[in-house]
Amino acid sequence: MLKSISYKIAHWRMRQNSQRNFLIYCSVFVGFFAGLAAIALKFLVSVMEDISRNISSHLPYHIIYVFLPALGIFLTVAYQHLINRDRIQKGIGNILINIKKNRSNIKYNNIYSQLITSSLTVGFGGSSGLEAPIVSTGAAIGSNTGKFFNLSSYEKTVLIAAGASAGIAAVFNSPIAGVLFSLEILIGEITIPTLIPLLIASATGVVVSKLLYSGQLFHLATDGWVMAALPFYILLGLFSGWISVYISKVAVKLEKGILKKQNRYVRALAGGLLLGLMIILFPPLFGEGYHYLQAVLNGNIDALKEETFFSSWLSNPLVMIVFIAALVFTKIIAAGITIGAGGNGGTFAPTMFTGAFLGLFVAFTVNQLGWVHLNTSNFIAVGMAGALSGVLHAPLTAIFLIAEITGGYVLFIPLMIVSSISYIISRLSSSHNIYWHELVHEKNIHPGRDYDMLNAITLDSIITKDYVAVKKEMLLTDFYKLLSTSNANRFAVLGNDDALEGIVWVDLVRQQLFDHIIDNAIVADIMAVPPSIIDYDQSVSSVMEIFDSVDVWHLPVIQNDRFVGFISKSTLLSRYREVLIKQNRESDLFAHL
Repeated sequence: MLKSISYKIAHWRMRQNSQRNFLIYCSVFVGFFAGLAAIALKFLVSVMEDISRNISSHLPYHIIYVFLPALGIFLTVAYQHLINRDRIQKGIGNILINIKKNRSNIKYNNIYSQLITSSLTVGFGGSSGLEAPIVSTGAAIGSNTGKFFNLSSYEKTVLIAAGASAGIAAVFNSPIAGVLFSLEILIGEITIPTLIPLLIASATGVVVSKLLYSGQLFHLATDGWVMAALPFYILLGLFSGWISVYISKVAVKLEKGILKKQNRYVRALAGGLLLGLMIILFPPLFGEGYHYLQAVLNGNIDALKEETFFSSWLSNPLVMIVFIAALVFTKIIAAGITIGAGGNGGTFAPTMFTGAFLGLFVAFTVNQLGWVHLNTSNFIAVGMAGALSGVLHAPLTAIFLIAEITGGYVLFIPLMIVSSISYIISRLSSSHNIYWHELVHEKNIHPGRDYDMLNAITLDSIITKDYVAVKKEMLLTDFYKLLSTSNANRFAVLGNDDALEGIVWVDLVRQQLFDHIIDNAIVADIMAVPPSIIDYDQSVSSVMEIFDSVDVWHLPVIQNDRFVGFISKSTLLSRYREVLIKQNRESDLFAHL
């Protein structure tokens, strides 16, 4: 029934020549439901937090801090295992994988499973963020909308970005930052065909959010910045760059998993208890930590004394400085443990938290030294932008996000300075952001349009399975008889179970054709080992890289150690040209929006 409806709509769309407008209609739809998803996530988290508070009212706070995060992560793991059946795709990295390798198709269950699992994790105190789950939810809404209406992979990619933009925009009430996030992180380029749907979806998400949830994440009252603070903003930019490198390395390592030899439930409980012990020492690590962040942003640094064993000690400025520095370094560890133990969340909020307390550290320390009086609220806001810029490699997103959510547009110059310095330092350490680093170095998935077009080609479509196979024990006299009746210029030499033993290249043995054949000479005497062997599961972009590194035009392909055929470089280039022409036509079509 649903398929019938979608095909009818597709037919109407073609008949009315309305492809250009239809994507905009879809972006409104995606933005609306991504906005609803953001509100639903906020509501679910508030429900979980209410449950946590009800539990905590009957027990001492330090006991609650130990067990609540473990409970949340355990419930998250149980849902993923028993109900979701491990179909959830956590993290923004998986969105990029689906765009690059799965023709922008994201599983439907991610629309709701992200909301459930992240609210369980964060609502019970998991030290993680909700931004990655809402981006994944919005992306899933966009992808499945595209699938329902039988849209092309290009159009689905645009709707994925539209859903992500609307999700970020609705959570932070920041429409421009939502658009920039998708352009810098998901798409990687700014074009009019993609910009318009993203703007519309982002605006729709914010409208829905404001209608149903009028709260602002952060509030900042500032009269601007002063020139005397400029050297310290530069210092904050340097610190932000270095801490961004630290965040990226620690997060990537911990999020891959902790206690890997144990089963998932043991990992969840052990990781949750370890997190709980950290929270006992540093209560601001509980949940997203935005409550404490807003308090210090308002100038209430005494809020850090709440529920901590060090309450009386923190009246000493030196101890407070050490405490703030500890929060800077421990937040990302707590977030990595949360996700590595099986919880669902992202590093977006922990990065903002870390940057905020880094800014507080600089301003509070300088003020205590008496060198000059710095506005701590300004440094907290700018520190958030610096950390985000370095970790995400997205300076525009960082600048506009912090400017929008804090209302701090008067801080544009410090935001630009700190974000730029942090970005440069982070890029010197790694040419890819935290999401792309693992994809490039471990999964051989690269950003860029060339890789997109190559990976849009299925390996199976360019494998030549019409080949001639021989045994290495075949006599050369028999092989030459076969050669005289065949047009092939290469022969696969196969062993038992079709295992590849080698290749006979006719060009290499041509000079031997008229030589006297040694008695009992066999094919093994003239076969060669191929310079490289392609695995059936490899990406087409990696195949092209192999062709560029070896001086041959044909390479063998194996699947489960069995030979399946040859890949021709000329065939690959022809298919690449076809994809290039097709994508250029699609881009030209939507360029006239």
